[in-house]
Amino acid sequence: MMDRTFLALTNEDALEPELEIVDPHHHLWNTQSAYGLYEIDDLRLDTDAGHNVVQTVFIDCGSNYFKDGPTHLRPVGETTYVAERADRTDETPGATMAAIVSHADLSLGEGVAEVLEAHVAAAGGRFRGIRHSAAKTDDPSVPVSRTGRPLGDYGDQQFRAGAAVLASMDLSFEAWQYHYQLDDVVGLAKAVPDLTIIVNHLGGPFLVGSYAGKEAEVFAHIRAALTELADCDNVVLKVGGIGMARAGGAGGPADGSRPPNSDEVLDRWGEMLRFSIDTFGPSRCMFESNFPVDGDTVGYTVLWNAFKKVSLEYSSAERADLFAGTARRVYRI
Repeated sequence: MMDRTFLALTNEDALEPELEIVDPHHHLWNTQSAYGLYEIDDLRLDTDAGHNVVQTVFIDCGSNYFKDGPTHLRPVGETTYVAERADRTDETPGATMAAIVSHADLSLGEGVAEVLEAHVAAAGGRFRGIRHSAAKTDDPSVPVSRTGRPLGDYGDQQFRAGAAVLASMDLSFEAWQYHYQLDDVVGLAKAVPDLTIIVNHLGGPFLVGSYAGKEAEVFAHIRAALTELADCDNVVLKVGGIGMARAGGAGGPADGSRPPNSDEVLDRWGEMLRFSIDTFGPSRCMFESNFPVDGDTVGYTVLWNAFKKVSLEYSSAERADLFAGTARRVYRI
C-alpha cells in the first residue's frame, strides 16, 4: 500500500517541468483496496507535484461495480463512477481525465456488445476499451489476478469472438498478465489483427515467490516475447509497472530504508526500459505511472524523472511520443 510518509523520504524536483505528459495508466478507489484509498484529490497531489501532466487515462481496477442487476453489466458501475470524476477534472485546474478503460467479459462472445454499448453510454464520450486481468498461475506463491479467470483465456475461441466485437467497435484491449503468459498475447494479436492490444507493465515481470532471484531468466523471457510481439503491428507497449512489489520493486537501498531516487530506479530498470523502447520504437511505447500501485515502492515525481533520464538519448520527436503522443493516438484524445 502506498505510504506518502515513506515516499517523502526521497525528494526530487521535477526535471524538465515544461515537458508535456499524458499519464496513460492510473486507478481510482473510493473504498478501501489493497492499495488504500486513491481518489481525484490523491491523483491531483501526484499529477500537480511538478511534472507537466496535462491528461490522464483511467484503467480498470474493479472499483464501484454495480452491486445488483445482471452480472455481466455490473462492471459498468465503474465507468459510471469514473465518468463523474472525469467531469470534475474538466471543471477544475490540473490534469483532465481524458479517457476511461473499464472491463467486460469477452468470453460472452458476440454478447459482449451489450456491455460495451452500456460502457459507451455511461462514459460521456470517454470510453476507449477494456482491460482483462489474466495474471494467474498454479503457483500458490503468486497472487491471482482480480478476475480469477483460468489460464489460457486469450486462446479461448469464445473469448476471441468477444475480442473481435471489441475491434469492430474501434475499442482497444489492455492485456495484463505475467511474463510467462506473453505467448498467449502473441496468439491473440495474431488471431484478431484488427484489435489494438496495449500490453501493460513491460509484459508483467514477476520477480517474487517462486521467481525471486531469477531476474536474468525472467528478463530473458520478456525480451524474447516482446521481440515477437513487436512484429505484430496491432500491439503497443506501456513502459512502466516497475514499482510494483510483485515486480520486485523500483530499486533503492537493499534494506528498504527509503524509496529509490531516479538514478537508483534506472540502475535496476534502465536496461529493460531501453530494450523495450528500442524493440517497439517510441511511436508504439508510452510511459505510465500505474499509480497508486507503483507507489508501493517509488514516488510519482521520482518515477517520471527516471523516465525523463532514460529517454534523453532519443530525439525530441521520439520523446514527445513516449510522454504524450503515443497515448493520445492510441486513446484518441
